[in-house]
Amino acid sequence: MTSIDHDVRSLDLAPGGRYRIEWAEQDMPVLRQIRERFAKEKPLQGIRIAACLHVTTETANLMHTLQVGGADVVLTASNPLSTQDDVAASLVTHYEIPVFAIKGEDDKTYYEHLERALDHKPHITMDDGADLVSELHKGHQELIENVMGGTEETTTGVIRLRAMAADGALRFPVIAVNDSMTKHMFDNRYGTGQSTLDGIIRATNLLLAGRTVVVGGYGWCSRGIAMRAQGMGANVIVTEVDPLKALEAVMDGYRVMPMIEAAPIGDIFVTSTGDINVIDRHHFEVMKDGAVVANSGHFNVEINIPALKEMSVEEPRQVRPFVTRYVMPDGRKLHVLADGRLVNLSAAEGHPASVMDMSFANQALAAEYMVKHHKEMDKKVYTVPEDLDMEIARLKLEAMGIQIDTLTDEQIHYLNQWQEGT
Repeated sequence: MTSIDHDVRSLDLAPGGRYRIEWAEQDMPVLRQIRERFAKEKPLQGIRIAACLHVTTETANLMHTLQVGGADVVLTASNPLSTQDDVAASLVTHYEIPVFAIKGEDDKTYYEHLERALDHKPHITMDDGADLVSELHKGHQELIENVMGGTEETTTGVIRLRAMAADGALRFPVIAVNDSMTKHMFDNRYGTGQSTLDGIIRATNLLLAGRTVVVGGYGWCSRGIAMRAQGMGANVIVTEVDPLKALEAVMDGYRVMPMIEAAPIGDIFVTSTGDINVIDRHHFEVMKDGAVVANSGHFNVEINIPALKEMSVEEPRQVRPFVTRYVMPDGRKLHVLADGRLVNLSAAEGHPASVMDMSFANQALAAEYMVKHHKEMDKKVYTVPEDLDMEIARLKLEAMGIQIDTLTDEQIHYLNQWQEGT
């Protein structure tokens, strides 16, 4: 038994979790280099960090890095279905990090776990979806005076935080890790693209080749999903509300149309927009028998599941792990994956470690930056400083054994003058 405060499935799972954490660590060379420096410099010494992130092997390596840097860390899940229970157990047992997360926990337990994380009285919050920051502002105003700032991992969270800042509600600075180039261009596109299809395939065992896949949105995450689906032989349709993104999807070779036109055509639907009811009642009414609906956006609001439950003439039935069947009045059967939650983390393991290496390098360096600079920062949302972004890209290339050119003095001079022309 351990004296470390926790609420996890079972500490008996810890040995398997430790092996998987170590396996992921092999593919996270940038974070490893940061950890080695943190071990020497201790830039987070005495700093309490409350993290609300997906409890995965990659997150475990971030928590260990923060801990090595001197931080007093506590971790809770940012989604009820994304926790890897063996990893949670290992973090408690082998790393002595308090963890409050159980895969499949109900909403009541989820919010109780957020409260346990806030009991840590954090100096820095580390969020994926802004639930921790939201709960802190709504119910724990007395803790805010001790908060230096926060970091935010995902698009949905950044949207919420910017709304808070616009309303004058945000009480401390937050660094939008999601907006760094080494995060959204790689994690969102390549990570989400691969892991979303991984989750769909694990849940359904369907062949994508020859099927029509409808992708809701064409932001960085949806670009990756469309790209990977096309690469596996699917016929891809993109739906959008932004004319520029829709035009880009057309130029990238996809069919573009409103969701209501795609609904009767699609075999598999995937949303990743950050908005509500992207797939709604009137779409369910015209979908094919056997259609599969999944979501890869942060919250389970993109698919209107309450409407689908109202439409179903039978009690929803789980026909496979993470596959729930709804029967329409005309006999059509529609299937929702992972209760509309993040399919890549619910039905699979989330992003591969090599891409999370850069995302979590951003988190670690953003925390260090916040400690150093929070006194000069305003109560708003910041992007990761460009020099940190470039350093992460440089370290990643170095770890991959790839070299690039450097500008000569002559080239630098040319780029910084205006006199020379044609």
